[in-house]
Amino acid sequence: MGAGRRTRRPPDLPTGRRDEEATVPDASTAGATGAAGAAGATGATGASGGSPLPRSLAEALRARDDAALAALLHARPDLLSPVPGDVTQLATRAGTRASVVRALDRLDRFALQTAEALAVAPEPCPYEVLEGLLTGGETEGEGERARSALPRALATLRDQALVWGDDERLRLVRTARELLAPSAQRPSPTGLGPTVSEATAGMSPTRIQEIVAAAGLPATHDPVSAVTALTALFTDRQRMSRLLDEAPAEAHQVLGRLVWGPPYGEVTPNPTVPVRWLRDRGLLLPASARTVVLPREVALHLRGGLAHRSVEPVAPVVPAHREHRPQLVDANAAGQALAALSTVEELVKSWEHAGPPVLRAGGLSVRDLKRTAVALDAAEPQAAFWIELAYAAGLLASDGEADERYAPTPAFDDWCELPPAERWSALVTAWLPATRTPGLVGEQDAKGRTLSVLGPELDRSGAPEVRRRVLELLADLPEGGSADPEAVLARLAWERPVRGTSELRARLARWTLADAEVLGVTGRGALSGPGRALLAHADPAPLLAPLLPEPVDHVLLQADLTAVAPGPLRRPLAEVLAVLADVESKGGATVYRFTPGSVRRALDAGRAAADLHAFLAEHSITPVPQPLAYLIDDVARRHGHLRVGAASSYVRCDDDGMLNEILADKRSAGLGLRRLAPTVLAAQADPTALLDGLRAMGYAPAAESRTGDVLVARADAHRTPDRQPPVPVPDGPPIPDETLLGAAVRAIRAGDVAATAVRKEPASAESASVVPGELPRTSAAETLATVQAAALTGSAVWIGYVNAEGAASQRVIAPVRVEGGFVTGYDHTADEVRTYALHRITGVAELAEEHL
Repeated sequence: MGAGRRTRRPPDLPTGRRDEEATVPDASTAGATGAAGAAGATGATGASGGSPLPRSLAEALRARDDAALAALLHARPDLLSPVPGDVTQLATRAGTRASVVRALDRLDRFALQTAEALAVAPEPCPYEVLEGLLTGGETEGEGERARSALPRALATLRDQALVWGDDERLRLVRTARELLAPSAQRPSPTGLGPTVSEATAGMSPTRIQEIVAAAGLPATHDPVSAVTALTALFTDRQRMSRLLDEAPAEAHQVLGRLVWGPPYGEVTPNPTVPVRWLRDRGLLLPASARTVVLPREVALHLRGGLAHRSVEPVAPVVPAHREHRPQLVDANAAGQALAALSTVEELVKSWEHAGPPVLRAGGLSVRDLKRTAVALDAAEPQAAFWIELAYAAGLLASDGEADERYAPTPAFDDWCELPPAERWSALVTAWLPATRTPGLVGEQDAKGRTLSVLGPELDRSGAPEVRRRVLELLADLPEGGSADPEAVLARLAWERPVRGTSELRARLARWTLADAEVLGVTGRGALSGPGRALLAHADPAPLLAPLLPEPVDHVLLQADLTAVAPGPLRRPLAEVLAVLADVESKGGATVYRFTPGSVRRALDAGRAAADLHAFLAEHSITPVPQPLAYLIDDVARRHGHLRVGAASSYVRCDDDGMLNEILADKRSAGLGLRRLAPTVLAAQADPTALLDGLRAMGYAPAAESRTGDVLVARADAHRTPDRQPPVPVPDGPPIPDETLLGAAVRAIRAGDVAATAVRKEPASAESASVVPGELPRTSAAETLATVQAAALTGSAVWIGYVNAEGAASQRVIAPVRVEGGFVTGYDHTADEVRTYALHRITGVAELAEEHL
């Protein structure tokens, strides 16, 4: 019939019990009552008369065993910075906004939906009510799966100190409730609105009585009882159904648009009849002059008691999308690994003579990124990835000079000497934990500044965790199985569903899948054998080495002035060939092309034509083609025919006809040439510009020294000073190890013993002023007498102490020796023997008999 005709039975929701919240302290108020008061209270007992029920989060944590406390500190390591002094401090810190937000960000979808359901449930909430909010009373399908998964989700929330209390009195930590509960400024993911009590808080008593009368309820004497009666009506399944049966048909359509959220709607000054009917009976309540809201109790009835439209109690499965032979996956990954090594080496070497400058704000300019992308024959995002990878591996850095530029580091030379498999291992072990995210390059930060490659704003602390998680999901598949990227993203979104966090994780996951493929961590979308070793913290080099082809020491020369390298070349051959020819294409076989410019480059480097002929004949398994031999001889014949020196600069040539030809060429006008002698031209340009200008005109000049000898143009490779690779930015405090957890739990327990110790009442008001929660105040003489007596009897005392930094603390110590103005004893708070200066003890109190 409409939104109000649901057949699913909603759970019987009790009315809110706001009076209990005031009497039950939460983590944020646990410290205000004082340690002594917390220890002296016995609390409420269960229905069976068993152990006392906790009245606060601090009492709930105090009742946990050491293993449970260690699990809490492991799950929320921010609680250890610094180590809390006692359980009350731990509970207070666990209830702070920053810590709760961080804990909520790390919940999976169903655990978060459980917390959201608790935020809209009455407090305290029985387990059956919470179960009804998540299942709607269904016993099959999604409801049954939610019912089965609820104990696990609730255990997660309890373990992380977000929920406390037994199953009859579940309480969400107050800060979490404030963050998850619906409000006009911050809608809830449940789509629910405020309760009737909250929506009528500012309403006049007369208007409330009018709503009660229109709903068919008897008049009451005060607004509080009127709101209670209205709430009882909306939570009564049968009476609510009868009321909705009287509603106009259009009213059900209005409720249907608001029932799943957002619960707010705009109304005109003269609303329609259905809206007026709903508003008069309190089924819609005014939120402002032109806005109405659907009360939470009404929405839950229309939803059949569900807090969410759909729940996801089980994590989405990541199935094998395609399956390949593991040998094929490893072979494909090995090919990608070789290509990655070649690209990184080519990139770093291209920056060793004249690297790009560092921007004033840090990073690489857009122009230099484009130039690098062209040199690598790659798209700009891919070029940004290779640059950041080389930087993360410590192969590139800024030189730190006045004219700061990027250049290779000394580590690059060491890296080049390693075997290919070890070089690849160095790259991927730097990539996996790196927090720098080149995928953000080109976007803008919060201040509108464009993010640049190697810039300071590219770190995202969550990137390493996402990379590892994506690889773990691939590792869970059968060997050779690849996953659908959308399935991986769906799984990650379920594991971290908080808006903002999940969006960034989705982008990081997409980048991880792409980066892993080009690096060779995966092959054809499946995790390779070396990739599995990397994920297991093992050295992947031994697994990769057998998959890589052996370097070859020969090429195949072809008549079209090209050379084909049938595999990776040995380093001496590759270095010479990189000078003598230009790379035309890459892949399984690299193609080099010989040009006049490349041959001249080799001649400028000091090699003679005969050296080049001998080199090619030695390393080619095919005869040297005649066109290539002619090219070398022709360039060598013309090379050095013109000589350029410094006058500021000059051109010298034995052929005066060639000089006449140069002077007559209009392209030489910018060089400022004039004849000094039949075989000498002077120029206004410097020698470097003159050499470049003549080469652009098609000549092959050579530079000469003051003595007339040909200068070999062999620039020294620039290196930075020793540089350390960038340190990944941690995602919050580090995960504590077992040793730290054990020590922290012992310290918290010891501090709790001291904080909850009950002091003996002072003999007289003049001798001491002992106020619960405050440091004791005693005179110096009484302090000395008390600790001396305790040392003689071997008993423990409660002291207040102020250290050299002015920090005050309360401690329980068992004095052993008192001399020279110091007291030495066993400190129960620190769980060790310590010495304290007597003049820094603000006071002392004996412990009650039952605590001695």
